[in-house]
Amino acid sequence: MNQTQEIARLRTAYQSELALGTDRFFGPKRTDCPWCGSVRLRTRLRTVDLLQHKPGTFVIDQCGDCSHSFQNPQLSAEGLDFHYRDFYDGLGGDRAELIFGVTGSRKRYLAAARALLPFGTPRRWLDVGTGHGHFPQVASSVHPDTVFDGLDISEGVEEAERHGRIAEAHRGLLTDLAPELEGTYDTVSMFHYLEHSTDPRRELAAARTVLAPGGHLIIEVPDPDCAMSKVLGRWWMGYFQPQHLHLMPLGNLRRELESLGYTVVAVDRREPHIPFDLTGALALALGHYGPPADDPWRAQPQTSFQRRCRAPLFLSAVPFLIGLCCLERLIAPLVSRTRFSNAYRIVARKEAE
Repeated sequence: MNQTQEIARLRTAYQSELALGTDRFFGPKRTDCPWCGSVRLRTRLRTVDLLQHKPGTFVIDQCGDCSHSFQNPQLSAEGLDFHYRDFYDGLGGDRAELIFGVTGSRKRYLAAARALLPFGTPRRWLDVGTGHGHFPQVASSVHPDTVFDGLDISEGVEEAERHGRIAEAHRGLLTDLAPELEGTYDTVSMFHYLEHSTDPRRELAAARTVLAPGGHLIIEVPDPDCAMSKVLGRWWMGYFQPQHLHLMPLGNLRRELESLGYTVVAVDRREPHIPFDLTGALALALGHYGPPADDPWRAQPQTSFQRRCRAPLFLSAVPFLIGLCCLERLIAPLVSRTRFSNAYRIVARKEAE
C-alpha cells in the first residue's frame, strides 16, 4: 500500500471517528487550580492545534495564586488517544524524528546525562517517557557501566529494546507499573515528560516508589516563566498544544518534590534551554497559514493546486529556517543566561524514610 492509499484508508477511519463529535475528547472544565486549589484563574492562552492541525480549540488557564498553568478543559483519555495518534509513530513518525533532530536532542541528552556525574555512577536507570530510547542510547556513552531501561505507553519502547537501546522495556504508565518496580532503580529520568502527564503529582510519587533510598530523580520541563512565551504567544513551542497539559513553575515543582521527601540537589536553567523558539514559531506559522498537507483528519483531501503550491512554499522557506536555527544556536549561550531560557532541570535525591 503506497502513502496515498494509506492516507485514504486513514481518512475513512478518522472521519468516522470525528462524525461522533469532539466533545468527548475533553473532560469537565475546572473552576479551581489542580496544583493549589485556588479559584483565581485567568485564561493564559487560547489556540488551535498548530502541530498536526487536528480539530479543536485548546485553552490554558493560569492560577492567580501559585502561577501553575494547565489545559482547561483537559483532554480525556479518548482525546489523548486521538491527538497522540500518528504523531510520534505511524504517519507522523518521520516528522517527529526531524523535530527531535533539529532541536539538538543529542547535545541536550549528553548534558543531562553528565548532570548525574557529581552524584556517582548509576547502577540501574529508568528513563520514563523514553519513546524510541534515544536518550538511553546517548547516555550510555557517559555512563557505560549503567543498565538503562525504558518506560513508555507507545510501541516505540518495545522497538527500543529490540534495537538494543535499552535493556528492558516497560510498556504502560509509570503510575500503574510503579508497585511492581518498587525500589528497583537508583536513577529515574523524566525529560520533557511531566508536562504531558494528566497528574504530575502522581508521577512524582510513583518515581519515588521505584527509586531505591538515596536514588536520584532528574527532570527537565519547559519553563512557563520564559519571557518568550509572552513575546510569541500561541507560537511559542513550549505551549505545544494540545499535548502539554501542565506547565509548572520551578518553585512549585521544587516545593512538591520536597514535600514528597526528596532533597533538591541541583537546579539548572541554562543547559536545558532549547534554541528553537524563533525557528519553531516560523515553522508553526508556515504550517498554519500555508497550503494544508494531505492529512487524513481533514474532511477534504488536499487539492492538486494546494499540492503544487505547498512544496515550493516550504522549499523557499528552508534557507530562512536554517539561518534562523543557526542564529538561535549561536546566541544560545547568552539567551540561556536570561529570562528567555525556555526550560529548566531539577535533580532530586530520595531520602530514606
